[in-house]
Amino acid sequence: MAPARARSVHLVVAAVAWFSLAFQLVLTLTGEAVLVDTDPPGLAARVYRFLAYFTIQSNLLVAVTSTALALDPSLDRRGWRVARVAALVGITVTGLVHFFLLRPLLDLEGPSWAVDKLLHMVVPALAVAAWAWAGPRPRITAREAAYALVWPVLWLAWTLVVGRVDGWVPYPFLDPDEDGWGAVGSACVGITILFILLFALYGWLDRRLRPTPR
Repeated sequence: MAPARARSVHLVVAAVAWFSLAFQLVLTLTGEAVLVDTDPPGLAARVYRFLAYFTIQSNLLVAVTSTALALDPSLDRRGWRVARVAALVGITVTGLVHFFLLRPLLDLEGPSWAVDKLLHMVVPALAVAAWAWAGPRPRITAREAAYALVWPVLWLAWTLVVGRVDGWVPYPFLDPDEDGWGAVGSACVGITILFILLFALYGWLDRRLRPTPR
């Protein structure tokens, strides 16, 4: 794909991701978001909880890496490679976990419904499609994947520890008060396996799909 066209593709992804994040942040700050309790906590707690969601972090990684690619479609630095594969796998997990585990639990309407679809369906679909179409490739090695895996592991550890301190976790399947630590452990193992399989899948596709111009 020509660099100019690739730049346009990544710009679209970046614009949608940034808009979705801003939309959700406004709803969070005004206390209207699904990401906070029915009786929303104070402003500082709302901002923390907004940032604590894996959905938000994966969308933010997509927004940042897509913006960088919109500026330079052939970008290729080790740190950026790690961020890019983390964004790609993270946003895929966001879409899959939402569709199979969280979507049946939600009953949304209005702005909350719209932003939910943007963050959990539209951005994941656009990000994966843009990578498949515009690359850049090859960029994924076992080393980059291993470094990228550190982020979700740290996120999980932080979430479980803080959840024990203040009693709040961003997702019900991480709450031991619901179904016990056995269920939480099973969910953690299952999602970790999903991450590893997706890193392996994207690494394999990165080598098999047509390389993009540098």
